[in-house]
Amino acid sequence: MERKHLNRLQAEYARLLEHKRIHSLDIPDDFRYMDPELVDMLEDAVKPYLTP
Repeated sequence: MERKHLNRLQAEYARLLEHKRIHSLDIPDDFRYMDPELVDMLEDAVKPYLTP
């Protein structure tokens, strides 16, 4: 999700997201579905959020 997607979510669903945490990974939205480079970037980016 890019910053613009996060801003759109917050604008449209501010009340629902009021007490929720959203992490923007700042990965550009210009990859094809299951692009190996994208998969690697996602795995690296989410690792800190998934490990205790």
